[in-house]
Amino acid sequence: MLTSLWLLVALVTVLALAYVRARGYAWAAAVAALLGVAWVADLLPLWLDLGLSAAAVVLAIPLLVPRLRRALVSDALFAAFRKVMPAMSQTEREAIEAGTVWWDGELFSGKPDWKMLLSLPAPTLTAEEQRFLDHDVDELCAMVTDWETTNVYKDLPPQVWQFVKDRGFLGMIIPKEYGGLGFSAYAHSQVITKLSTRSGTVAVTVMVPNSLGPGELLLHYGTEKQKRHYLPRLAKGLEIPCFALTSPNAGSDAASMPDYAHVRWGEHEGKRVLGLSVTWDKRYITLGPVATLLGLAFRVYDPEKLLGDREDLGITCALIPTSHPGVQIGRRHMPLNAVFQNGPNSGKDVFIPMDWVIGGQPMIGKGWRMLMECLAAGRGISLPSSNTGMSILAVRAVGGYARVRTQFKTAIGKFEGVEEALTRMGGNLYMMDAARTLTAAAVDQGEKPSVVSAIAKYHITERARQTINDGMDVIGGKGICMGPSNFLGGAYMQHPVAITVEGANILTRSLIIYGQGAIRCHPYVLKEIEATRESDPARASAAFDEALFGHVGFVVSNLARTLVTGLTGSHFVRVPDGVAPEMRRYYQQLTRFSAALAFLSDVSMGTLGGALKRKEKLSARLGDILSSLYLCSATLARFEREGRQAADAPLAHWAIWDAMFKAQGALEGVISNFPNRLIAAIVRLVVFPLGRPYVEPSDRLGHEVARLLIAPSATRDRLTTPMFVATAEDDPVAQIERALAATVATEPIEAKLKAAAKAGTLSLALAPGEDVGALAARAAAAGVIDAAEARTLVEQRALVAKVIRVDDFAPDLGTSLLDVLAPGEPASATASPVPARVHRAAA
Repeated sequence: MLTSLWLLVALVTVLALAYVRARGYAWAAAVAALLGVAWVADLLPLWLDLGLSAAAVVLAIPLLVPRLRRALVSDALFAAFRKVMPAMSQTEREAIEAGTVWWDGELFSGKPDWKMLLSLPAPTLTAEEQRFLDHDVDELCAMVTDWETTNVYKDLPPQVWQFVKDRGFLGMIIPKEYGGLGFSAYAHSQVITKLSTRSGTVAVTVMVPNSLGPGELLLHYGTEKQKRHYLPRLAKGLEIPCFALTSPNAGSDAASMPDYAHVRWGEHEGKRVLGLSVTWDKRYITLGPVATLLGLAFRVYDPEKLLGDREDLGITCALIPTSHPGVQIGRRHMPLNAVFQNGPNSGKDVFIPMDWVIGGQPMIGKGWRMLMECLAAGRGISLPSSNTGMSILAVRAVGGYARVRTQFKTAIGKFEGVEEALTRMGGNLYMMDAARTLTAAAVDQGEKPSVVSAIAKYHITERARQTINDGMDVIGGKGICMGPSNFLGGAYMQHPVAITVEGANILTRSLIIYGQGAIRCHPYVLKEIEATRESDPARASAAFDEALFGHVGFVVSNLARTLVTGLTGSHFVRVPDGVAPEMRRYYQQLTRFSAALAFLSDVSMGTLGGALKRKEKLSARLGDILSSLYLCSATLARFEREGRQAADAPLAHWAIWDAMFKAQGALEGVISNFPNRLIAAIVRLVVFPLGRPYVEPSDRLGHEVARLLIAPSATRDRLTTPMFVATAEDDPVAQIERALAATVATEPIEAKLKAAAKAGTLSLALAPGEDVGALAARAAAAGVIDAAEARTLVEQRALVAKVIRVDDFAPDLGTSLLDVLAPGEPASATASPVPARVHRAAA
């Protein structure tokens, strides 16, 4: 009996020491105490007690004496590690080392410091930024519609282009000292989000110069002369920039670009100068067809060794005026009917002086690192913002439509099948906007969160795709008939562009998120790799030894934490004081997921080694777990930041529960497909000792979320901020807003009519030739409603009729695309080749 008790105490002690990541001396003291008790109480056979004591001493001495440990253990393992570690190219190394490790490192730690997350300052706008968002952005939104931009102008109208330049939209990220607006990353994100609720074309046109391109590259790497010359011109719109990276045979694998330059002497402005003879062929270049300043990436070779003893100098970035002889600006691409300027460009043996290299000659060969470091931040702003904006439009407009559109005498938003789609839309948007805002806040704190940016890009664009698809399902025929009245069809057609650019989503998920995350976010893996690059044997040995045994402790600790939190349901995980009580359990459950991710990652890397890089499905699932942890963290931070709005809680609950259920599925997916089945069985027992505890969010919770989308409320406004809502009579979103308000006001009147019909005092059936006006008159005459209510009923039906209207065209659908009638226009309006709505827009 006492022996059993001793074994239980020993097991609990080992788990406790591992759980808290106790130091080696604590382990030695605990083992000595346990063996001493066993010796004194005669709990174990003498031979076993002596054997365990001897083993403990043999292990303790080298483990507690680093120099001895290195000689006996680490150095031999280090030699073996160097042999089996797969080679890493320079571009791979630069991609992995680009950016900074931030909250993603905590999520990989097995015990995230939630205080760190909750102590981050809430992102805010300055008075100047808020004024710009409220006035300049609204004015720009009011100048465009997607239909006219796409089908009439095939571009932004000239006056819109001028407005964008004059108001500084192209220089938001450029500091004021260079003539720009000097906005924060959060302000930049807010502007792009709001513009995207109105027009994808104007959003992309503004987004690209403020993202990865000449402006950002100059800010970080340009010479002072380059900055003084170009940044003021870019800020004022005197130069339109583009950046050419993608080649026909180098898309996602951009580092393998075939575009090249040779170092040579040449003539420039009448002088013989050292420069580069550049040949390139690029495509998919946004703003390329209208750009005046071309940012270009290419690989530099020095066959004559004019710059040193190396021939392949690496990827380099340069700025070339598009008016420069030899620059060929191609025609336009048409990316899924979107009309933002995009097209190919090329050049053959175009000579440029050395000082056109961004940063000058010293930056030759450093272009890939420059691109990766800028992308680490930029990828977390542009596409997350534009896709959140499109989703805001979808949620607000579709939610309103679902309330005013009736079938079977019921608002379609109250059907459970439609509720299911609305629930996903609302919950996903709440989480998307939380992740967008948190990522922008990180950039403003000086971070360049490469892994987090990849997570934000992939998951926000994927959730936006789901949101837009759900919206199209809800609005049905309204969504598939194109025309000025269609508020969602353009986003539906063009959204795959976001899935494709800045790292195609398939590769972002399967290669980048976890491929970078496993090395950058893990506290020891990168240190072990760096030790192999150390040329001094003594320093390399010491560095590897420290990383290796830290890594061992990390694995043991996360094994214990995963098992213990699984057995206890994570109920005893410590949570910071002061968190919202209704969210407390999520902090505990996410800590369990963090430990499981860290443990499973080390098991995967330890058993698969370099082969894990090729096991893309496993890598993608591990990345899904890390991503879910980040998205849930962002959601919790948002709930706290916005003052724990009780009315918004269903959105947070649904989003987090859905993400945890998906993370559980990803864990199971890794374990079920693990090549070594014995290890898989052991890992499953550790990760899910009591089975899989998470289920999909309940239908009751989904009903609460859907309800929030179909009625005017402060929650609906918070969820869809910042959104531009037009006031024009014929604007489809404005029509939905007016019809929604009228429908809510009319519902008590409808209830009176139904009660009267049930009592037999009023017939709701319309006689031949009767309309709702006649019904309202009969109801008023019968005393069921008063005259004001009768007018309200008639006005509501008229507003709803405008909402459900779809556009039609002349039979040829060709030039007569312009002949669609604006709502309320007489048929005679089609006599003009351009309808009244176009005349108004062009005025």
